[in-house]
Amino acid sequence: MVQFHCLNPIAACGLELFPDTYKKTDDFNAAEVALVRSAAMHDMELPKPLLAVARAGAGVNNIPLDKCAEQGIVVFNTPGANANGVKELVIAGMLLASRDITGGIDWVKENKEDAGIAKAAEKAKKAFAGTEIKGKKLGVIGLGAIGVQVANAAVALGMDVLGYDPYLSVNAAWNVSTKVKHVLAVEDIYKECDFITIHVPLLDSTKGMISKEAIAMMKENVIVLNFARDTLVDEAAMVEALKAGKVRKYVVDFPNPTTAGVENCIVIPHLGASTAESEDNCAVMAVQEVIDYIENGNITHSVNKWIEGKNGIENSDQQVIFIAGLCLIFSFVAWLYRKNSNNWSFEEEFTNYYDINGNRIPKGANVIYYGKGYSVYWSGDVLGIHNKEQEYEWRIMSRDNDRQSIALEVAARNREGNLMLESWKGERV
Repeated sequence: MVQFHCLNPIAACGLELFPDTYKKTDDFNAAEVALVRSAAMHDMELPKPLLAVARAGAGVNNIPLDKCAEQGIVVFNTPGANANGVKELVIAGMLLASRDITGGIDWVKENKEDAGIAKAAEKAKKAFAGTEIKGKKLGVIGLGAIGVQVANAAVALGMDVLGYDPYLSVNAAWNVSTKVKHVLAVEDIYKECDFITIHVPLLDSTKGMISKEAIAMMKENVIVLNFARDTLVDEAAMVEALKAGKVRKYVVDFPNPTTAGVENCIVIPHLGASTAESEDNCAVMAVQEVIDYIENGNITHSVNKWIEGKNGIENSDQQVIFIAGLCLIFSFVAWLYRKNSNNWSFEEEFTNYYDINGNRIPKGANVIYYGKGYSVYWSGDVLGIHNKEQEYEWRIMSRDNDRQSIALEVAARNREGNLMLESWKGERV
């Protein structure tokens, strides 16, 4: 009997998925599985039986990832399960910032006793006039599950959308609208956009990324939206920019003393994922991930750092798999085009490869890698090499026979659940 413990209330539709061989316990110290939403775990003593922690949500800053990794505890999250709920609130945030809707509502409440309120409203409403979002330029920083949905929704609303993400995943690349312009420098977002929305994880490298210097690069009267983490923004600098009129509105889903009550700062009490649908989706995904791990050993959406020799494959194995796979994909692509295109004959095989920086990659011969627990699979135009802890995928992204070139993307999914993306191009010579 596998015992699980809920550190926070978890939607019943998720808990009901546990089979009869699982039992809920009120004793955390006896649990082999822990389900959590916002409970702070950093000061908790992790029980010896604990095998997995599943976060019903995306952010994991409340979980001691390093400590869990050291003890061999896999930590899961549920990326994308609440994406639609957050996306809808981001769109609402843009509308609230563009038009003084809340100001108008407050005026009505203040004048509710006025018998002539209807006539008075016609005179007062000009104070709450705003602008439309159609035709405006939106910059989306971070094209993960939420960022992609926000970008696509903004395109549908008639906005001109720029997207920035140096770690764009294959899934995101397939899902984002072709009308979203991908920029290579975040400074382009700052300089060009009327609206800027942030959708990146809180890391040492992203903390305070919207700094005083970044704000200085932004357009006058820019609207900034933050539904990711408050500490991604230097909020003291943001308040200064609001007072100076540089920033028109700052919409944030994380109330704190710095922004609460500040004029032109729309502070929402962390409602991004507060929908019945989001909570249900997160609970279902978390439980499914746990069951798949306990029953089958499969690890999906793990956010642990690798502990070499304990929770991950050795670096030498990783390197061998990657090099072997790289050689295989080059051989496979040449074969595929020879087979499926009249313009790519056997004699016109690819002979030169270059990485994204223009460095030449030697042509790979036929390579077969045998490793315990690893397998190679083919699926349409995808080559994959994987074991239960890691997966590499290669996908043909585009082909231009006239220019005699192809573009490839390589995505390596590690146990942290991240997709590390690189690109190659090949040319016939």
